[in-house]
Amino acid sequence: MSGTLLLVEDDDAIATVIIAALEDEGFQIVRCVSIAERNDNLSAAAFDVMLTDVMLEDGDGLESLAEVRRYAPDMPVIVLSAQNTLDTAVRASDSNAFEYFPKPFDLDELVRAVRQAAGDRERSLDSFPESDSDAMPMVGRSPAMQGVYRMITRVLRNDLTVLVTGESGTGKELVAEAIHQLGNRRTGPFVAVNTAAIPHDLIESELFGHEKGAFTGAVVQAIGKFEQANGGTLFLDEIGDMPAEAQTRLLRALQAGRIRRVGGRQEIAVNVRIIAATNRDLAPLIAAGKFREDLFYRLNVVPIELPPLRERREDIEVLSQHFLAQAAEDGLPRRQLGSDALARLEQRNWRGNVRELRNVIYRLSLMSREDTIDAASLVDILGEEPPLPGDGTADADGGIGAALDIWLAIEEPASGTVYASALAAFEKPLIEHALSRTGGNQLRAAKLLGINRNTLRKRITELRIEPDRFTRPL
Repeated sequence: MSGTLLLVEDDDAIATVIIAALEDEGFQIVRCVSIAERNDNLSAAAFDVMLTDVMLEDGDGLESLAEVRRYAPDMPVIVLSAQNTLDTAVRASDSNAFEYFPKPFDLDELVRAVRQAAGDRERSLDSFPESDSDAMPMVGRSPAMQGVYRMITRVLRNDLTVLVTGESGTGKELVAEAIHQLGNRRTGPFVAVNTAAIPHDLIESELFGHEKGAFTGAVVQAIGKFEQANGGTLFLDEIGDMPAEAQTRLLRALQAGRIRRVGGRQEIAVNVRIIAATNRDLAPLIAAGKFREDLFYRLNVVPIELPPLRERREDIEVLSQHFLAQAAEDGLPRRQLGSDALARLEQRNWRGNVRELRNVIYRLSLMSREDTIDAASLVDILGEEPPLPGDGTADADGGIGAALDIWLAIEEPASGTVYASALAAFEKPLIEHALSRTGGNQLRAAKLLGINRNTLRKRITELRIEPDRFTRPL
């Protein structure tokens, strides 16, 4: 593969890595660092592919893509961005970008995308509908959430059935709402139904409606969720709890695009996009004969798996700030989190995931006596959380408890200052040890400690740690 590529990237380190990788693939690369330079190059020469950052010194690389289309209407554009939000991913798709990569990106994936773009100049994408970024309901910039965002953008232009899986509290309905609000059915209704909350003998009536007199209590005709969602999206939550008979009727409706009300004779055509969700593993249910395998394959056309919060702890800071702002808008006192309190939140188990974090932040906003919530007040309000079984927490025999006992015997801190004093005494050597173990790599050290990289950087600065002395020579 060979070709010409225009690289618009103002970060020297990132540009060097990209150029080295793509030159090995035979590409001839012209690099520039601004929108003005980009336009000058496009007016002077033709390129097979353009790779562009979003935030440039003289403007927004995404907002100015209309100018690029005037110079090269068919040239594939690949977007890179450190602004890793669903808003950015959708904006990239709105701009007819060939592909979008959040930073940090997988270099091999980027190279494959460039090769594909260079060999597929004729590919064109329909325009996305304009979206209101203020309505974006999803928050998170972790690599796990970037994968979710990219999957969402891939299903906005089509009506493929989506199955969203994940633990309770991870935000499955938010994914469904985002797909609806940003997709080609956004002008139609969004109807959500929790199949686990409906009595089994009423679920068919709830979904498909019923005619007057169809059963005891059916005194009037009722329109079901399928008809209510006609022209829009039907979100079926907790699909794994649907009874067998309703599964059969749902499968028939998905296959035929038609439904029949309970007690009715006439088939009714419905035009509905289905998004289903479950917090259960459907494979054992299928094996036990409790969930239809053919229905599973009908629903699982595009799977989107939401990670639990404990697997994306780097998102806890931005989620906490988001919920603090929400709490203030809802009339609670405006609070902020101290770095020590944030570190404690990042270390909690979060069995209830994002929903639990939101509730915790609201409780802290209400009950904190100070505008800035520190670790001591956090523990006072929430209490100490018991560790998960087998989480490696050291016990008092020869572990952190023994070390704390020795420290207390030597330091004898004043009454009421034990927590703050112990944190100060143990935090710096702990961070230094993590940096030493990882050769000064702050990203790996943050993962080792189970905290956000930005939090680690703040603590390195506040504790006056010199990270360079841990860097191993190449």
